[in-house]
Amino acid sequence: MADIPSKKITGKKRHSGLVDLLIRLVKEKPLGTIGGIITIILLLAGIFAPLLAPYSPTALSGPPLLSPSSHFLLGTDDLGRDLLSRIIFGARISVIVGLGASILASVIETILGILTGYIGGAFDLIVQRFVDAVMCFPGLILMMVIISIIGPGEIQIILVLGISWGITGSRVIRSATLTIKENMYVQSANAIGAPTSQILTRHILPNITALVIIQFTIRVPQIILTEASLSFLGYGIPPPAPSWGSMLSGTARTYMFIAPWMVIWPGLALSIVVYGVNMFGDALRDLLDPRLRGGIGRYGLKVKKQINLKSEPGVNAGN
Repeated sequence: MADIPSKKITGKKRHSGLVDLLIRLVKEKPLGTIGGIITIILLLAGIFAPLLAPYSPTALSGPPLLSPSSHFLLGTDDLGRDLLSRIIFGARISVIVGLGASILASVIETILGILTGYIGGAFDLIVQRFVDAVMCFPGLILMMVIISIIGPGEIQIILVLGISWGITGSRVIRSATLTIKENMYVQSANAIGAPTSQILTRHILPNITALVIIQFTIRVPQIILTEASLSFLGYGIPPPAPSWGSMLSGTARTYMFIAPWMVIWPGLALSIVVYGVNMFGDALRDLLDPRLRGGIGRYGLKVKKQINLKSEPGVNAGN
């Protein structure tokens, strides 16, 4: 019997989980890879905005309504502010609001979802009726009412978006918790008298971590778009902060036919970022969620390799 070449089995390098995820992202999800590049550019633009922006976003740097030129690559607005600088600093606002509100929402939905799903009973009933009440109201209108009461601002936007998205997103975590707590290992932990805190942190939380990450990546572009919508309506980041939503409203609508670049560049930046982060989030969801791997994911590729290996000449020569 011919032996199977050892290089084809033992010669494969083992990568860490993150490296393996990146390799699969590049090989299996080209659109997700492009979205990841856009996401990285957004993060770098937000972090290094003072170094990348040629002018201050609030300074009157040139003549008003100046078309794109060598000195002002994207032109100026009605006050003479450089649009490129304002878009770069607007990326910082999108990063802060998107990540801050998403982290807060993930923490709230994880705590609510795990506790209500595991404890159940009257506690679950009361909390879920409160979640139903929140979900009955149109999200944008509810946020506008709350912001009009507490006042606009970056911190207020993060709190309102994070709390509202966290409350509504707890339903998904609760459903996963209800499924996990019926597994044998959770029931065994209950049978031997393990404390509730240990069961929640060691048995349930690790099994929903991938779902929380998926929820986080999908929520970031939605929060960025919601913040832009609130700023467009005058309930978001107050001027002169260069929010992309506020750059599309106010005087931009007045001068959009005279200086169309005032609305083209902020709208294009918002569209590209939301599209890119959405594609990146969808790709991570497909790669991290075991229910979506099926026969085309990691295990499907392994099966194909095994079939190809067995079909090679010399492998089955002695059989």
